[in-house]
Amino acid sequence: MVKRGRIVAFFLIVLILGATIGTTYTDIANKIKLGLDLQGGFEVLYEVKPLDDEGQEVDRTVLESTVATLERRVDAIGISEPSFNIEEPNRIRVQLAGVEDQDEAREMLATTAELSFRDVNDKKYLDGSDIKEGSAKQDFDPDTNQPIVTVQFKDADRFGDTTKEIMENPDLSDQVVIWMDYEEGDTYEEEVQKEDSKVISAPTFQNVLRTTDIMIEGNFTIDSAKQLADLLNAGSLPVDLEEEYSTSVGAQFGQQALDKTVFASIIGVLLIFIYMIFYYRFPGVIAAITLSIYIYLVLLVFQLMNGVLTLPGIAALVLGVGMAVDANIITYERIKEEIKEGKSIKAAFKAGNQHSLSTIFDANITTMIAAAVLFIFGTSSVKGFATLLMVSIVLSFITAVFGSRLFLGFWVNSNMLNKRPRWFGVKQDQILDINSGEEVEATFFGRQFNFVKHRKKFFSISISLVVIGIACLAIFRLNLGIDFIAGSRVEVLADQTLTAEEIEEEFAALDLEVSAPVVISGDDQNIAVARFADELSQEKVSEVRNHFEEQYGSSPSVSTVSPVVGQELAQNAVLAVLYASIGIIIYVTIRFEFYSALTAILALLHDAFFIIALFSITRLEFDITIIAAILTIVGYSINDTIVTFDRIRENLKKRKKIKSFGELANIINQSLMQTFARSINTVLTVIFAALMLFIFGANAITNFSFALVVGLIAGTYSSLFIAAQLWLVWRGKSIKEKPIVYKEKKYNDGPQV
Repeated sequence: MVKRGRIVAFFLIVLILGATIGTTYTDIANKIKLGLDLQGGFEVLYEVKPLDDEGQEVDRTVLESTVATLERRVDAIGISEPSFNIEEPNRIRVQLAGVEDQDEAREMLATTAELSFRDVNDKKYLDGSDIKEGSAKQDFDPDTNQPIVTVQFKDADRFGDTTKEIMENPDLSDQVVIWMDYEEGDTYEEEVQKEDSKVISAPTFQNVLRTTDIMIEGNFTIDSAKQLADLLNAGSLPVDLEEEYSTSVGAQFGQQALDKTVFASIIGVLLIFIYMIFYYRFPGVIAAITLSIYIYLVLLVFQLMNGVLTLPGIAALVLGVGMAVDANIITYERIKEEIKEGKSIKAAFKAGNQHSLSTIFDANITTMIAAAVLFIFGTSSVKGFATLLMVSIVLSFITAVFGSRLFLGFWVNSNMLNKRPRWFGVKQDQILDINSGEEVEATFFGRQFNFVKHRKKFFSISISLVVIGIACLAIFRLNLGIDFIAGSRVEVLADQTLTAEEIEEEFAALDLEVSAPVVISGDDQNIAVARFADELSQEKVSEVRNHFEEQYGSSPSVSTVSPVVGQELAQNAVLAVLYASIGIIIYVTIRFEFYSALTAILALLHDAFFIIALFSITRLEFDITIIAAILTIVGYSINDTIVTFDRIRENLKKRKKIKSFGELANIINQSLMQTFARSINTVLTVIFAALMLFIFGANAITNFSFALVVGLIAGTYSSLFIAAQLWLVWRGKSIKEKPIVYKEKKYNDGPQV
């Protein structure tokens, strides 16, 4: 008898959730903060140094004071939601997304703004500490109507004493020289001749001036006078700031990147939905519903966390869909197996969920280890990727395991599916008699494969490819991005087709010589990337941005990295891969055994190496985001391998005792065939997402997406043909002396996983 109440409950819950998502999704999406790579802006990493050599110590208090001053300056120019992070031991990272005038903002940040009042011989009398806080403002000269800056002194007598002392010395020309950021060795005579002089004003006077109100005159515009007033009100910096790393993204770049990547993500997710419904039938529909809920929850949680969404972050969200799909695939494959064994739909549903739970848990934990390492060692955009990946893993586990179980359970327990195995993609002639004692032969589209028989061929192929890869790396090396070798990178966006020669000529006009061939890309060949061996100064960056904005109507993206930061990024990249591998070895050893952990690590290093080798061959730029891709693949590869090892362990427990190599080989091959459909389907669904990002996504994540596609294919190959086969060879050598013995622990419906 069909219990229609459960089906009604299913539709009611789906309708309520659908209405909730439909009415709140836009509001949530609009509230998520976008990173500078999606809306333009810039990021700069400052090294904080003492202003003088008199023993000033740059401690936490000084760093916090510096951040407070920087925040006041940013507030003065109306930038919303800036980000300031102190990074030990003596660095400050500033991110300003959506800022319209990047040059003004950078100048406001780095200018020390130490005002001083001196005579023409450069003797100091007064400084910014003598000015009343917050008194500076932009005004107009009552006589000439020119823009000026007015300030108030705390003590009229101090200014009066200064003017009196200068008047009493006939060599001082009765002038007060007002300096901004005077440095030892500067002279009034030389500085006043410069176009961009540190001398703001040098007014003369005829009487001793005992007043608190003074006017600072200069060749001000209204904007420059206001900027000076804002700087004075924000206060001078207690330290010197030296740029170690910076990246700026034009607003047009950001908007284009957002539009293209969102479009690519939608296409990728739709392809996943279509494939799941095509292959798994009714459970595929349930998967599409839970995946939609998953995407909504990820965005909601990320918005509540006040996270900043970046291009790699969007990629992490789409890849998270692949993770959630994987959990569904593992469960649905197990349910199909149980149905084929002759169990009822209810019994198959119960057993399938029981057997798949620990597999899904292990697979997600290892990916979480890789994501956590990424977060610890990554830069800001990579941290955003890692954060969203961790959120995705947790929510994919919840929605795929509990959400799918709830929704599919409504239908199973309603008795609606009792006589409908086809709804699960199982034909009637595939179902065995449960009392016959026969085992279901694992097939893929009706075919069986003997993986173990050809293990030496797979080993030979991998060894040959590794040797070729090592040779290519030795000959061609990697085309390292500025993240690792320091220098500058300029990405030009135009509304017309560009050529490398044209871009080189434009840079030559700016007295800049590119250090590597200019790369042209984009749908209309309208994006050009040029690299320079040296760091571009702040002034040169401003000149480059203004030149190309005038030339092509779009401000370019400019990144600079100092040698110190480049070396640190390279070191952190190596440590990230090392620590992720160690963490995974420890976890897999605890959950399985050391042999399993060792072969799993060899397999994932095999996958990571192929990504590196292909980047060497293709000469694609290898930057910090590729390390994020490699660590993501490490997580996926170990995920796939663990699913296989989990099935091997389950089959070994069923046999209780294995005495011969041939018997062990048969179990390995059976396990590989049983997980083959899951491996292929998982990699296909994730590749749908990664491939769409590669084809349709923003130029900034093209290489990242390419690394993911290559790594996913390599990961599936190593899981099927390398990891389990290596385990067989190593474990099989000692099987005669030490047979494999398992004590079976019972579930209600079968052996424990």
